[in-house]
Amino acid sequence: MKKLIIIASIAALSFVYINTENSTISGAEDSNEELKSLNIDKNILQKVTSLNSQFVASVPRKNSELKAPLIIYLHGAGGKGDDLNMIKRQVMPLLKGIQKFTKEQCIVVAPQCLKESRNGGRGTWKVEELNLFLEQLKKTLSVDVNRIYLTGNSFGGYGSWLWGGHNPEHFAAILPIVGGIGPGGPKDVTPDLDKWAAKLAQVPVYAFAGKKDRVVPAERSERMVAAIIKAGGNQAKIKVYPNEAHGAKRTVLSGPEFYQWMFSKNRGNK
Repeated sequence: MKKLIIIASIAALSFVYINTENSTISGAEDSNEELKSLNIDKNILQKVTSLNSQFVASVPRKNSELKAPLIIYLHGAGGKGDDLNMIKRQVMPLLKGIQKFTKEQCIVVAPQCLKESRNGGRGTWKVEELNLFLEQLKKTLSVDVNRIYLTGNSFGGYGSWLWGGHNPEHFAAILPIVGGIGPGGPKDVTPDLDKWAAKLAQVPVYAFAGKKDRVVPAERSERMVAAIIKAGGNQAKIKVYPNEAHGAKRTVLSGPEFYQWMFSKNRGNK
């Protein structure tokens, strides 16, 4: 018998996020040793309220002196809090895809958004805090600054749109997956859509969505990409999977297209 699930609040929607995130993982616990837990610098930590003091990182063991591409992954709502194991499970499909489909030796990092901000209220992605986080990464890791890539799923897809919509100059490419486009929840739309689009028009964007997604409708990603193209962005595109819903991430990261397109982008080639 089919169960009727009534989603009555943002909290309930967060439960949906958790289920779709964890359903994409296969054997992730066995590979968590590939990921390190690193600390945000104390001076930066004094200035941020929504980021956990620790973050997850995978750093190449070979040729560590060489500059490496950096992928920043922003997690879904199910990863909010201070349990880094939740983030590790969400990042593993990305790491496995990199290993399977590319020969790139790259750095992968994932900050964690707290459920509750240190100064009260709901924790959320904040541009100024993410910029400080990236500043630390550039100073402490051997990063190729021309090959910094931003991606994220669901709530993290929203974070990708948000951050890229303010500071596109950081990134060689941005790849939001089933991402919302407003701060008020999965179906919210920012009043600054056109401002974000004008910024995002300056960087290659590849968005991914599921046609059957009832949490964050595919129309949200379609609307953003259309606004980017209208703003003059000729490197923006979207792929909508007709048979996928909010768990489209598993399909996106289990094929070569995501990785081949992303790693082909280099700010130094402009």
